[in-house]
Amino acid sequence: MARYRGPKHRLARREGENILDKTSASLQRRLAVPPGVHGRKGKRRLSEYGTQLREKQKAKAIYGVLEKQLRRLVNEVAARKGDTGELLLSMLETRLDNITYRLGFAKTRYMARQLVSHGHVYVNGKKLSIPSYSVRKDDVISLSPKLKSKFDEISAIPNEKDLIVLPFLSRKKDEGVLTRLPKREDIEVPFNLQLIIEYYSR
Repeated sequence: MARYRGPKHRLARREGENILDKTSASLQRRLAVPPGVHGRKGKRRLSEYGTQLREKQKAKAIYGVLEKQLRRLVNEVAARKGDTGELLLSMLETRLDNITYRLGFAKTRYMARQLVSHGHVYVNGKKLSIPSYSVRKDDVISLSPKLKSKFDEISAIPNEKDLIVLPFLSRKKDEGVLTRLPKREDIEVPFNLQLIIEYYSR
């Protein structure tokens, strides 16, 4: 299945909440109206399956993952010991494109994915061009020398003192480190992890 490349606001309106990296006044006004010619008729009450599906779709839209990728992650965490929801969140959060975004090296996850795909992100000093690469504890994330000169243009937080770093990350200038694996309480999760697990357990 191809990655969605249409209007990002359409995804947010489909879910009825802002699931994007950015917000705008126009989006906030239109969130209550689903996309499409019948959008103003309102939403139907969802079945249990429909509710699970919508939570799954939110996660895919937020992290920019494909159906096959998310299913693989769910199957992987289901085989492990521990809280499957927290394990799934940890695997989504430690994707290289997401870590690049969380460190403030890019203004959106989409931009972060582009930086990784084009070989502008390094892990432990080595260039990696796989957005889905799973960053490990103590891995050092940095930008290519070519991109460092343009850092203020691409960074969401060009001034280091303004950066709010999540508890599992640290950043100093143009380098960041995953200090530990993410936990559920570290992040405000805009979707229900358990419903996603249940969707794939059917």
